Amino acid sequence: MTIQTVGIIGAGTMGNGIAQACAAAGLQVLMQDINEAAIERGLTTVSGSLDRLVKKGSLDETGKSGILARVRTTTRADDLAAADMVIEAATENEELKLRILQNVEAIVAPGAVVATNTSSISITRLAAAMHHPERFVGMHFFNPVPVMALVEIIRGLRTSDDTVALVTALAQRLGKTPIGVKNSAGFVVNRILCPMINEAIFALQEGLASAEEIDAGMKLGCNHPIGPLALCDLIGLDVELAVMEVLHGSFRDPKYRPAPLLREMVDAGMLGRKSGRGFYLYGG
Repeated sequence: MTIQTVGIIGAGTMGNGIAQACAAAGLQVLMQDINEAAIERGLTTVSGSLDRLVKKGSLDETGKSGILARVRTTTRADDLAAADMVIEAATENEELKLRILQNVEAIVAPGAVVATNTSSISITRLAAAMHHPERFVGMHFFNPVPVMALVEIIRGLRTSDDTVALVTALAQRLGKTPIGVKNSAGFVVNRILCPMINEAIFALQEGLASAEEIDAGMKLGCNHPIGPLALCDLIGLDVELAVMEVLHGSFRDPKYRPAPLLREMVDAGMLGRKSGRGFYLYGG
């Protein structure tokens, strides 16, 4: 089987990034979301990202036009029937993902692969709600998708070898480096990264240092390219909280408890860059 058309559910941060990466690799893309406003925001983000590449000289206007022409959009889930593979990139909410995945499986052609871009939820548990779990796999991209080289390929208990091979080849076609991961809460990267960010939030909460000082310490002392609190703002505080809740609930280990400050900031709508305010202020 050769993948030529990729359906993407969700035009948000991850969905539009995956759409850009797929279209840049020459694939036809169908990006679906629940309303036109969400789709327009997604397309605007893709166009802006391509404009930056043009400004840098790594893409010309013809190339930009070609990429955008390969991204079609729809608000109708039924239109995903034309896709060889569908990647779900909705909000990190298990109940929502289950509803979407069950609906998609009823729409796609026999043999089509369905993947989820979840950053922490069990692939095996999501697959249990599907009629063909052997064609379901985790394909975890990292933000910003057009820039980040890694893709985690997560095999559920019943994911077939053929499915893993197909999505691994797709990741390589996108210019990414895939790593194979067994199904476990948080997988590999977030299992390590999110508790580190959470601990930085505890340090801030306890007044050990300011946000700027904590980030400077990790950048200068550990050679990280970005501090953990600035990174949390980039990821989204709501996403960080969702991952920590999955880790805490799955392992029942208090070391994974979300920092109270993280929960309070999410309750306040301080979600980081996407809301204009997190540990830092954005957009003036």
